[in-house]
Amino acid sequence: MQLFVNDLTVIDFSYVCPERGIVGESWIVDIILDGSLNEQSMVLDFGQVKKQIKRIIDDAVDHKLAIPAEHPYTHVTHSDDQNSHWVDFMRPNHRSIHLFCPAEAFAYIDADRVTKASVIAYLRGIIKRELPGNVAGLQLTLREEVIDGAYYHYTHGLKKHDGNCQRIAHGHRSRLQIFVDDTRQPELEALWAERWQDIYLGSTEDRCEPTALQRSVAAQQLTSSTHVAYAYEADQGRFELLVPTQENYCIATDSTVECIAEYLAAQVRSEQNPAGKIRVLAYEGVGKGAIMYA
Repeated sequence: MQLFVNDLTVIDFSYVCPERGIVGESWIVDIILDGSLNEQSMVLDFGQVKKQIKRIIDDAVDHKLAIPAEHPYTHVTHSDDQNSHWVDFMRPNHRSIHLFCPAEAFAYIDADRVTKASVIAYLRGIIKRELPGNVAGLQLTLREEVIDGAYYHYTHGLKKHDGNCQRIAHGHRSRLQIFVDDTRQPELEALWAERWQDIYLGSTEDRCEPTALQRSVAAQQLTSSTHVAYAYEADQGRFELLVPTQENYCIATDSTVECIAEYLAAQVRSEQNPAGKIRVLAYEGVGKGAIMYA
């Protein structure tokens, strides 16, 4: 007997990639359970699937930075108390990425690449430990939202958030819609999607000099000529990041989706100066976002 749940959850996270840098991603999760009927004539109660398994998946990957633990660029050092980790992803040509964060901000994937297959293997191992004995098999599918237009991958951190959004490197794959007088503007959407493809969206107030960070040995020689530094204290602890300058975009406000929508509307008005009312729909992952007018 098989039990399925489509759209169980959406994993909003980021991962490090040798070519692309820090990549924000949003994957929709579908699940199939194979098993015999229990005393309730069920494989597993839907309520338990939606609460327990969703919680496991969210705790394992959602709002984290996934690290390919077996890639040669990956170097991990634990703090003395083991509560925080330095992660150095040593890409060449001044494109290395460096973080110091609480341990729970990372998901270490036992592979040399973060892919759907490697994340599925990681999640299967975690979920299967908590399934009842009558459940013999588990199938996971990770898929992107189908988007009929422009989209971009972005990573950010929200230090004022009281949940996991405070983690400095989590992200989303997000559609973008721009209207002028209720007419959609695909060229403007494509322009901004290209500008922000695989971008780190930082806040001015979180920027600092690299020398202000608790840098690992691998990051000691980096300067502001090649990297942008961010640091802040949040409820979960100290978060620090060094990201290549060419893969960074800094805005004067927080990088909430509300502020992103406001920024985009203002920039479209300033740069393109269309003769009409501007409406921007900025998405944060799948099926949610903010609307701003200018």
